[in-house]
Amino acid sequence: MFATPSRFACYPFLPRRAGARLAALLMALCLASPPAFAAMAGSNGAGSDGAGSDRAGGGDASVFSAGSLAQSMPFIGNQAPGVGAPRRLAPQTPAPAAPAKGPAAAAPAGTASDPHTILPQPPAGKAAIGMSARFGANLPQIPRGVVWRVFDDRPEASGAYPLVAEAAEPAPVFFLSPGGYVVHVSYGLASVARRIVVGEDSRREQITIPAGGVKLQSDVGDKPIPASKVSYDIFEGSFLQGRASSRPFYRGAEPGDLVVLPAGDYYVVSTYGEGNAVLQADIAVQPGKVTDATLHHRAAEITLQLVAQAGGAPLSGTQWSVLTPGGDSIKDSSSPTPAFVLAEGEYTALVRYEGKTFTKTFNVESGSDTRVDVLVGEQAAAPEGSGD
Repeated sequence: MFATPSRFACYPFLPRRAGARLAALLMALCLASPPAFAAMAGSNGAGSDGAGSDRAGGGDASVFSAGSLAQSMPFIGNQAPGVGAPRRLAPQTPAPAAPAKGPAAAAPAGTASDPHTILPQPPAGKAAIGMSARFGANLPQIPRGVVWRVFDDRPEASGAYPLVAEAAEPAPVFFLSPGGYVVHVSYGLASVARRIVVGEDSRREQITIPAGGVKLQSDVGDKPIPASKVSYDIFEGSFLQGRASSRPFYRGAEPGDLVVLPAGDYYVVSTYGEGNAVLQADIAVQPGKVTDATLHHRAAEITLQLVAQAGGAPLSGTQWSVLTPGGDSIKDSSSPTPAFVLAEGEYTALVRYEGKTFTKTFNVESGSDTRVDVLVGEQAAAPEGSGD
């Protein structure tokens, strides 16, 4: 999932003349925060309130909520800025603490207490801006894994928007001079940008990041598939409802990874091994929650070999193809003993050896890994180039 206009609906208060300037600033943010913005151009992930799957792909899915996301670490995309401790680029020397000023001093109705009940006294000529992030208006504060970046909203002569401050704390306090800024906050692959105007008074700013997490697993006949043999691509939308993105929001997730995504509908493509064992399943990501999804493949690992006699050693110098009943090629290999993961069904193994072609039809049963031997001379086709 990547940048679409709806991602920046947090800017409706900007004057029209700021549109071009904002577009350039968002480009700067893309460069400043590759993990967060790389997630905003493709598609999304997985969820908890029901799921569907493409059974034609050979399987189905089980999806259930696994609890709160707030305490879950580590997750995909939670890299902190810089190296080592969070760094701030603006002067941040605190003076003795003082009560927060301004109308934002009270915690929003219906939420837990704000982390900034007291803000530190800022240096002369600056205001203390206490930042925090929540999963939603009435949902918990995000306690960890949040990355903050504050940009001046005025470009330099070069056209770049200067990075004023950054932090990887859940509730940082920034000491800022009066003026306009864009605050960009990312949490996993979810992110929000907000423009703020700083005056003389210190205050609190609370940002909502509606994000949820998903953990994916796959099995065959209730037996977990080894992590090295399965991977997941996550897309935004719904495969079953025909509103699916063609570009992955996140590619190459592994079993057990916690992937934090913007809340919404996603579908997952689970690819098991080398072959046609591919399964799609719809899932819904909910703010502040982790969802466990297990995709149940109906497939098996098939090893092919050409032998001169039953029980003989595999012959080398072979060229293999696996075909569907309709004659479509699924996979090719030049290995003497290729191994493919195939969805249950009927297939034809075709092998070329010393100018001759041999075939054998076989069936795949889910969970029944097996070896298929093709005998030299068995179901031999006409020699290549014979014209017959």
